[in-house]
Amino acid sequence: MSYLNTTHDVYKQAALTPDVGLCCTTTPVWQLPGLNIPSRMLQMNYGCGSTVHPRDLVRDPRILYVGIGGGMELLQFSYFSRHKASVIGVDIVDEMMESCRRNLVEAERLNDWFSSDFIELKKGSALDLPLGDESVDVAAQNCLFNIFKLDDLKKALGEMYRVLRKHGRLILSDPTCEQNIPVELKEDPRLRALCLSGAMPLQAYLDMIVEAGFGTIEVRARRPYRVLSPGTYDTSEVLLLESVEVCAIKDPIPADGPCIFTGKTAIYYGAEDHFDDHKGHILLNNQPLSVCDKTAAALRALGRDDIYVSESTWFYDGGGCC
Repeated sequence: MSYLNTTHDVYKQAALTPDVGLCCTTTPVWQLPGLNIPSRMLQMNYGCGSTVHPRDLVRDPRILYVGIGGGMELLQFSYFSRHKASVIGVDIVDEMMESCRRNLVEAERLNDWFSSDFIELKKGSALDLPLGDESVDVAAQNCLFNIFKLDDLKKALGEMYRVLRKHGRLILSDPTCEQNIPVELKEDPRLRALCLSGAMPLQAYLDMIVEAGFGTIEVRARRPYRVLSPGTYDTSEVLLLESVEVCAIKDPIPADGPCIFTGKTAIYYGAEDHFDDHKGHILLNNQPLSVCDKTAAALRALGRDDIYVSESTWFYDGGGCC
């Protein structure tokens, strides 16, 4: 049985019998005015973070969400885009789609603003999305892509890039791990399906996103997620998994490389009222400016004693320039 078959079986069972312990998100569930989430949706919140960020969801975007779970994030997305078929949910597991439909009916009863026809469910695979080229403004997945092995991950990222419109946003939440995960764990199909052994180092994860064609990447959050310990798992050392939330924007990749924001900040505190690097970056005196890693490195290379550049905080929430 392939690892994808095992994944299908795991989430078929999770659809039939909600498994609260299957995943544990590292971010609180959005509390929004007038939004009431059915209890069964909350029980089926199978993810490691959140992909719902209000600043991505302006001007009634068309939104794709892959790997629908119980429908919670579909409901949250539709809060910001309230018209027919504005949110598309894609899943390969029939039982999960049926469970999601039932949850959406309950959501309709609990929320007077919500209509089930805001959401269109499509059966399909992340490796072959049932959508046309450049047909959505926002695409998202939560704790799905880490399940895929390398070649399939490339396909999944390529499919997301294909269906996004120019300047569209891909929102991802996945586990990463900076340590070497033993091959025995990586090749265990059930552990991979449970989002425990497919994690890769964050830089490798970002490199694959760039390879897919995305020119701007924001690391929005990075938090401890799971510990795989000797005795419980086939590992000789304690392995720390982290949960990351990333936004990749379908911008052209600049000639000098992608703009990757990992939470670095620059502050000019010299004698003048501002500093201009003549490359598009103006630092007002003693005013923090978020900068991408590329710009941070260039500012450090100047060797000035009146510019402070922070290390990565692994939190970026807009602003700055690159």
